[in-house]
Amino acid sequence: MTSNNSNSTININSPLATSYFSNMFLSHLKNSYTNEHDEIIILCIGTDRSTGDSLGPLTGYKMQKVLSRFKNVYVYGTLNDPVHAKNLEENIKKIYSSHKKPFIIAIDACLGKVDRVGYLTVSHGPIKPGAGVKKNLPLVGDMHITGIVNLGGFMEYIVLQNTRLSLVMNMAETISSAIYLGLWKFIREIDAKKEQFNLS
Repeated sequence: MTSNNSNSTININSPLATSYFSNMFLSHLKNSYTNEHDEIIILCIGTDRSTGDSLGPLTGYKMQKVLSRFKNVYVYGTLNDPVHAKNLEENIKKIYSSHKKPFIIAIDACLGKVDRVGYLTVSHGPIKPGAGVKKNLPLVGDMHITGIVNLGGFMEYIVLQNTRLSLVMNMAETISSAIYLGLWKFIREIDAKKEQFNLS
Protein backbone atom coordinates (compact mmCIF):
# COMPACT_ATOMS: atom_id res chain seq x y z
CA MET A 1 0.00 0.00 0.00
CA THR A 2 2.98 2.32 -0.36
CA SER A 3 4.71 3.26 -3.58
CA ASN A 4 7.74 5.14 -4.85
CA ASN A 5 7.87 8.52 -6.58
CA SER A 6 8.52 7.36 -10.15
CA ASN A 7 4.88 7.22 -11.12
CA SER A 8 1.97 8.43 -13.25
CA THR A 9 -1.47 9.25 -11.85
CA ILE A 10 -4.99 9.66 -13.23
CA ASN A 11 -8.41 10.40 -11.73
CA ILE A 12 -10.86 7.71 -12.88
CA ASN A 13 -13.51 10.41 -13.37
CA SER A 14 -11.33 12.25 -15.88
CA PRO A 15 -12.42 12.20 -19.53
CA LEU A 16 -10.64 9.37 -21.38
CA ALA A 17 -9.22 8.08 -18.07
CA THR A 18 -8.87 4.52 -19.39
CA SER A 19 -7.03 5.63 -22.52
CA TYR A 20 -4.64 7.90 -20.62
CA PHE A 21 -3.99 5.31 -17.92
CA SER A 22 -3.36 2.66 -20.55
CA ASN A 23 -0.69 4.86 -22.12
CA MET A 24 0.89 5.43 -18.69
CA PHE A 25 0.83 1.70 -18.02
CA LEU A 26 2.38 0.91 -21.41
CA SER A 27 5.14 3.47 -20.89
CA HIS A 28 6.08 1.99 -17.51
CA LEU A 29 5.88 -1.55 -18.88
CA LYS A 30 8.28 -0.71 -21.72
CA ASN A 31 10.73 0.90 -19.27
CA SER A 32 10.58 -1.93 -16.72
CA TYR A 33 10.31 -5.08 -18.84
CA THR A 34 13.71 -6.29 -20.07
CA ASN A 35 15.30 -9.30 -21.76
CA GLU A 36 15.64 -10.76 -18.26
CA HIS A 37 11.87 -11.27 -18.19
CA ASP A 38 9.55 -13.63 -20.00
CA GLU A 39 6.12 -14.44 -18.56
CA ILE A 40 3.96 -11.55 -17.29
CA ILE A 41 2.15 -12.04 -13.99
CA ILE A 42 -0.74 -9.78 -12.93
CA LEU A 43 -0.74 -10.11 -9.12
CA CYS A 44 -3.97 -8.67 -7.71
CA ILE A 45 -3.71 -8.28 -3.94
CA GLY A 46 -6.65 -7.93 -1.54
CA THR A 47 -9.66 -9.69 -0.07
CA ASP A 48 -13.30 -9.95 -1.07
CA ARG A 49 -14.25 -9.71 2.62
CA SER A 50 -13.65 -5.93 2.74
CA THR A 51 -15.17 -3.58 0.18
CA GLY A 52 -12.22 -1.19 0.11
CA ASP A 53 -9.68 -4.00 -0.07
CA SER A 54 -11.52 -5.79 -2.90
CA LEU A 55 -9.94 -3.71 -5.68
CA GLY A 56 -7.36 -6.41 -6.35
CA PRO A 57 -9.75 -9.40 -6.48
CA LEU A 58 -12.28 -7.48 -8.56
CA THR A 59 -9.59 -6.45 -11.04
CA GLY A 60 -8.28 -10.03 -11.17
CA TYR A 61 -11.79 -11.34 -11.77
CA LYS A 62 -12.30 -8.94 -14.68
CA MET A 63 -8.86 -9.61 -16.15
CA GLN A 64 -8.96 -13.38 -15.90
CA LYS A 65 -11.66 -13.51 -18.57
CA VAL A 66 -9.92 -11.35 -21.18
CA LEU A 67 -6.25 -12.16 -20.62
CA SER A 68 -6.66 -15.83 -21.47
CA ARG A 69 -6.21 -14.85 -25.12
CA PHE A 70 -2.69 -13.58 -24.40
CA LYS A 71 0.20 -16.04 -24.42
CA ASN A 72 2.49 -15.99 -21.34
CA VAL A 73 0.23 -13.65 -19.29
CA TYR A 74 -1.20 -15.00 -16.02
CA VAL A 75 -3.48 -13.62 -13.31
CA TYR A 76 -3.13 -14.31 -9.59
CA GLY A 77 -5.76 -12.99 -7.16
CA THR A 78 -9.44 -13.18 -8.10
CA LEU A 79 -12.76 -13.17 -6.26
CA ASN A 80 -12.75 -16.98 -6.23
CA ASP A 81 -9.08 -17.29 -5.30
CA PRO A 82 -7.87 -14.05 -3.65
CA VAL A 83 -4.26 -13.26 -2.76
CA HIS A 84 -4.21 -11.57 0.65
CA ALA A 85 -2.02 -11.09 3.72
CA LYS A 86 -2.26 -14.73 4.83
CA ASN A 87 -1.21 -16.31 1.53
CA LEU A 88 0.84 -13.60 -0.20
CA GLU A 89 4.24 -15.13 0.57
CA GLU A 90 3.02 -18.55 -0.53
CA ASN A 91 1.79 -17.12 -3.85
CA ILE A 92 5.03 -15.22 -4.46
CA LYS A 93 6.98 -18.46 -4.03
CA LYS A 94 4.54 -20.23 -6.35
CA ILE A 95 4.99 -17.57 -9.03
CA TYR A 96 8.79 -17.83 -9.01
CA SER A 97 8.73 -21.63 -8.98
CA SER A 98 6.02 -22.05 -11.63
CA HIS A 99 6.82 -19.34 -14.17
CA LYS A 100 9.75 -18.64 -16.45
CA LYS A 101 11.53 -15.35 -15.60
CA PRO A 102 8.33 -13.72 -14.30
CA PHE A 103 7.66 -10.01 -14.64
CA ILE A 104 5.22 -9.16 -11.84
CA ILE A 105 2.70 -6.32 -12.03
CA ALA A 106 1.27 -5.92 -8.52
CA ILE A 107 -2.15 -4.29 -7.99
CA ASP A 108 -3.48 -3.17 -4.62
CA ALA A 109 -5.88 -0.73 -2.98
CA CYS A 110 -4.55 2.01 -0.72
CA LEU A 111 -5.76 4.85 1.47
CA GLY A 112 -4.79 8.48 0.99
CA LYS A 113 -5.80 12.13 1.22
CA VAL A 114 -9.47 12.96 0.76
CA ASP A 115 -8.84 14.93 -2.45
CA ARG A 116 -6.97 11.95 -3.95
CA VAL A 117 -9.71 9.34 -3.52
CA GLY A 118 -10.48 7.87 -6.93
CA TYR A 119 -6.93 8.28 -8.25
CA LEU A 120 -4.97 5.45 -9.84
CA THR A 121 -1.18 5.40 -9.90
CA VAL A 122 1.24 3.25 -11.88
CA SER A 123 4.85 3.13 -10.66
CA HIS A 124 8.17 1.42 -11.26
CA GLY A 125 9.43 -1.11 -8.76
CA PRO A 126 7.79 -3.10 -5.97
CA ILE A 127 4.87 -2.33 -3.71
CA LYS A 128 4.67 -2.98 0.04
CA PRO A 129 1.18 -4.39 0.60
CA GLY A 130 -0.52 -3.87 3.93
CA ALA A 131 1.54 -0.84 4.94
CA GLY A 132 -1.58 1.30 5.31
CA VAL A 133 -3.02 -1.08 7.89
CA LYS A 134 0.31 -1.71 9.66
CA LYS A 135 0.92 -5.20 8.25
CA ASN A 136 4.47 -6.40 7.65
CA LEU A 137 4.32 -8.07 4.24
CA PRO A 138 7.06 -8.63 1.64
CA LEU A 139 7.79 -6.17 -1.16
CA VAL A 140 6.55 -7.51 -4.48
CA GLY A 141 6.41 -6.42 -8.11
CA ASP A 142 8.60 -5.17 -10.93
CA MET A 143 6.01 -2.44 -11.33
CA HIS A 144 2.77 -1.77 -9.52
CA ILE A 145 -0.63 -0.12 -9.70
CA THR A 146 -2.45 1.35 -6.71
CA GLY A 147 -5.91 2.84 -6.35
CA ILE A 148 -6.82 5.22 -3.54
CA VAL A 149 -10.19 3.92 -2.38
CA ASN A 150 -10.74 6.01 0.74
CA LEU A 151 -9.31 8.42 3.31
CA GLY A 152 -6.29 7.25 5.30
CA GLY A 153 -4.86 8.20 8.67
CA PHE A 154 -7.35 6.77 11.17
CA MET A 155 -9.37 3.59 11.82
CA GLU A 156 -8.09 2.08 8.57
CA TYR A 157 -9.90 -1.26 8.88
CA ILE A 158 -13.28 0.41 9.45
CA VAL A 159 -12.63 2.88 6.62
CA LEU A 160 -11.86 0.01 4.23
CA GLN A 161 -15.02 -1.83 5.32
CA ASN A 162 -17.12 1.29 4.64
CA THR A 163 -15.76 2.11 1.20
CA ARG A 164 -18.33 2.45 -1.58
CA LEU A 165 -18.45 -0.59 -3.84
CA SER A 166 -19.34 1.56 -6.86
CA LEU A 167 -16.02 3.41 -6.57
CA VAL A 168 -14.01 0.20 -6.30
CA MET A 169 -15.90 -1.36 -9.23
CA ASN A 170 -15.23 1.67 -11.42
CA MET A 171 -11.54 1.62 -10.49
CA ALA A 172 -11.29 -2.11 -11.24
CA GLU A 173 -12.96 -1.56 -14.61
CA THR A 174 -10.54 1.26 -15.51
CA ILE A 175 -7.48 -0.76 -14.43
CA SER A 176 -8.50 -3.97 -16.21
CA SER A 177 -9.43 -2.19 -19.44
CA ALA A 178 -6.23 -0.10 -19.38
CA ILE A 179 -4.01 -3.13 -18.77
CA TYR A 180 -5.73 -5.12 -21.51
CA LEU A 181 -5.23 -2.33 -24.04
CA GLY A 182 -1.65 -1.71 -22.90
CA LEU A 183 -0.71 -5.39 -23.03
CA TRP A 184 -2.28 -5.78 -26.47
CA LYS A 185 -0.10 -2.96 -27.81
CA PHE A 186 2.97 -4.23 -25.96
CA ILE A 187 2.69 -7.82 -27.16
CA ARG A 188 1.92 -6.68 -30.71
CA GLU A 189 5.13 -4.61 -30.73
CA ILE A 190 7.18 -7.53 -29.40
CA ASP A 191 5.75 -9.89 -32.02
CA ALA A 192 6.46 -7.36 -34.77
CA LYS A 193 10.09 -7.04 -33.64
CA LYS A 194 10.49 -10.83 -33.56
CA GLU A 195 9.05 -11.11 -37.08
CA GLN A 196 11.37 -8.36 -38.35
CA PHE A 197 14.35 -10.09 -36.74
CA ASN A 198 13.42 -13.42 -38.36
CA LEU A 199 13.11 -11.79 -41.77
CA SER A 200 16.46 -10.01 -41.56
